[in-house]
Amino acid sequence: MQQPYGLEIWGDQNFLIRDGKAHINYKSSPALLDIANHIRSEGIRGPVILRFPHLITKQIDTLYSHFNRAIDENSYRGVFKAVYPLKVNQYPEVVRAIVDAGKPYRYGLEAGSKAELILAMAYTPIGSPVTVNGFKDEEMITMGFLAAQMGHSITLTIEGIGELESIIEVAEKTPYRVPNIGIRIRLHSGGSGIWAKSGGMQAKFGLTSTELLEAFDLLIKHRLLSRFTMLHFHIGSQMEEIAPLKRALREAGNIYAELKRMGADALRAINIGGGLSVEYAQHPAKRVRNYSLKEFANDVVFLLGEIMKTKGVEHPNIVTESGRFITASHAVLVAPVLELFSHDYQERSLKLKSENPPLIEELRSLNDLLTSGNSIEFLHDALDHLESLLKLFELGYIDLQDRSNAEILVHTIIKKALYLKKNNQLPEVERLQERLQERYLVNSSFFQSMPDYWGLGQQFPVMPLDRLDQSAIRAASLWDITCDSDGEIGFNPGAPLYLHDVDLDTEEYFLGFFNIGAYQETLGMHHNLFSHPSEATVEIDDDGFCCNNMDEAEDILEILDNLEYDPDAVLNQLESRIAESEFITSEENRDTLSTLKRYLAQNGYLRTTK
Repeated sequence: MQQPYGLEIWGDQNFLIRDGKAHINYKSSPALLDIANHIRSEGIRGPVILRFPHLITKQIDTLYSHFNRAIDENSYRGVFKAVYPLKVNQYPEVVRAIVDAGKPYRYGLEAGSKAELILAMAYTPIGSPVTVNGFKDEEMITMGFLAAQMGHSITLTIEGIGELESIIEVAEKTPYRVPNIGIRIRLHSGGSGIWAKSGGMQAKFGLTSTELLEAFDLLIKHRLLSRFTMLHFHIGSQMEEIAPLKRALREAGNIYAELKRMGADALRAINIGGGLSVEYAQHPAKRVRNYSLKEFANDVVFLLGEIMKTKGVEHPNIVTESGRFITASHAVLVAPVLELFSHDYQERSLKLKSENPPLIEELRSLNDLLTSGNSIEFLHDALDHLESLLKLFELGYIDLQDRSNAEILVHTIIKKALYLKKNNQLPEVERLQERLQERYLVNSSFFQSMPDYWGLGQQFPVMPLDRLDQSAIRAASLWDITCDSDGEIGFNPGAPLYLHDVDLDTEEYFLGFFNIGAYQETLGMHHNLFSHPSEATVEIDDDGFCCNNMDEAEDILEILDNLEYDPDAVLNQLESRIAESEFITSEENRDTLSTLKRYLAQNGYLRTTK
């Protein structure tokens, strides 16, 4: 029986299952497992991020297509523009893919810091929009003036009156071209979901109505009203519902119309911020988004058009800053499973005695006589016997070998019973699966690669890369390799993950973690000094695939260097310790040091021998 793992919910037709493997649904449709094995053939071990730039292109095309369609259908007289917020993912291969895919649309970039502004100035094509959000000092504002001097269509978004005063000061004392000025307004309307606090009157950013009028007067006083071109609002990332956006559009649309009627003749755009959500759920009951992109675009265009028609104001250009929607799907984390924590309970490990305790003999009989008809009854008996045997061990009536034999026999019975009932999922079987869940040790750091799971409880789609034509019968908890108990994705009965029972001594098992291309990489932390995983950009054509820009995870010395340890000093210290050790002979000295240096030159993730 094929295991879909919710592809129809989160997959957006980007992936498909064929012959039991997960494939990219594009051109030659290579299997993810084949791509992973190709990378491993290059000697790279540990987790790897696979980037698929065609999915970035698809998202940009889809965004513009829906908004341009809505504009045509509603006879809207403004144009649609968009920028990508660099905070979502600043990695070079991502930014290059975005810029390349966005050129036909003049898709731009948004910056929220000085370093991001430098990237935007360097990579945004001249003529495409650049917006600058977040708090700014005089230096950052001056950088915005320099960008305008370079010919960029840049807008500095004012987050407070003090920033406007700094713009005025820079304009008065420098010869540089004044950039466009945007004003973020603090709406009464809030958003929905985890990031709802980004909107509403308690929001971190934006001007109140009173501050907006004060800013308007300052613009007039200092003859900068001609540079005021954009009104901006944002009600939160990952908006779950469409209704709050509609309320915000009505509020912002009316503010825009009022400003136009007050004489803001250069004002020509409403920036609705980001927030276009991505579906991460693998189960229908866990869906969070109640709208489609088509509905989103229709509502934005229609509502703004109606407000401007009522107010007798020209239709503004519409600008969005959706980043999660653009890049979440393009990256897949592939990580090997290193261990199943009941894996050692194999029948070949039994060491039965010539005479065994009676309960051990009963477990042997249950194992031998197990059938589909009696499997649940025998499973209950086996679990009861195990409890009794553990108590006997505590009291000293059986020895450690007896305990080991009991554990092996019971786990063998569990596996057989679940397999026999795989096509007859009775409620009792589901309850037993939850109780008897398997722990899968994954060669990855959840803190590094999926920090939003740890910090916000956000789920990410997970599925094995093969065996998808086989029944997955083990209720799965996932453990990462960090030395932290929070490095676990626990089994959730409300959104259960079932994986396969595999013998890792003879076969490999890879998991794919999907929709990790937004925020996760830039928010990832070096907990236990695990670095960013290895990565590769996968180009697919009609004949196959090729992996470009393969970049292995940092080696141990590079990780320490990033923490401002001196690698040479570390090596010298190690060399001294080796030379001084009473346990290492002079003949062994060179071999010990060379072995250690070889390990220091490898990435910090665990290496398997397969």
